[in-house]
Amino acid sequence: MDEINLKITNPEKHLQEMQNISSKISPERKEKLAKAAKDFESLLTQMMLKSMNKTNGGMFGDEEGDQFGGDVMDTIFESEISKYMTESKSLGIAQMIYKNMTGEDLPDLRVETRSINKEKAMEFIKHFKPESPAVTPSNKSLERLEKYNSIIDNAAGSFGVDSKIIKSIILAESAANEKAHSSADAKGLMQLMNGTASDMGVKNVWDPVQNINGGTKYFSQLLRQYNGDLKLALAAYNAGPGNVDKYNGVPPFDETKTYVTRVLGYLNYFEG
Repeated sequence: MDEINLKITNPEKHLQEMQNISSKISPERKEKLAKAAKDFESLLTQMMLKSMNKTNGGMFGDEEGDQFGGDVMDTIFESEISKYMTESKSLGIAQMIYKNMTGEDLPDLRVETRSINKEKAMEFIKHFKPESPAVTPSNKSLERLEKYNSIIDNAAGSFGVDSKIIKSIILAESAANEKAHSSADAKGLMQLMNGTASDMGVKNVWDPVQNINGGTKYFSQLLRQYNGDLKLALAAYNAGPGNVDKYNGVPPFDETKTYVTRVLGYLNYFEG
């Protein structure tokens, strides 16, 4: 075969063509692409951190292996660290994606992050330490609860809540009786009110799967609303967020204070 000689008068011509193509992308489109690339890198980084934490037992365990609330704290810090790493361009994944799509360097888009104060973080962790003594559930309630272990584990995994917390709430709410119906019209294992059930997408409140998923979803929202403070989230689950906000803490209701103590006592039992 005869050798074919190519005459290239401008060796940067083809690179210039790629830049010309990228110039056709509108600034609004580029901004969306940049954000999507950064979001992807942040998510990937968070997944990597989560995998590492599973291997070493998490960032928030103590010398005795007590990791009460550690899963929530790990999630918060994994999210914040991944955002910081993406903003600092430490992995360069977002930069590579954006440049392949546009031919340009990634612009400096600010990723909103929350500063982490060490003293506040340590005070934050204290909220996760149960002060109530362990409360041993009845054998019958434990037998009933055991039937729902797989449902609880799935819901806990879906909404990022420790399964032991969900078990403790179920014991305090209904003693694991799926047919429980209170005088206030709360229903099922996690005693969902009609409005809450509807908001959480529960169509059949008596179905254990829907009830547990709805209750777990709602409690996960309360945990986020109160920055991971377990006591406040439990108080809000019992008395409503409005009362927690009104009193700027656990409301001074005997029922609510007893409820929080009981759930933490059950939790201590499962942690023991």
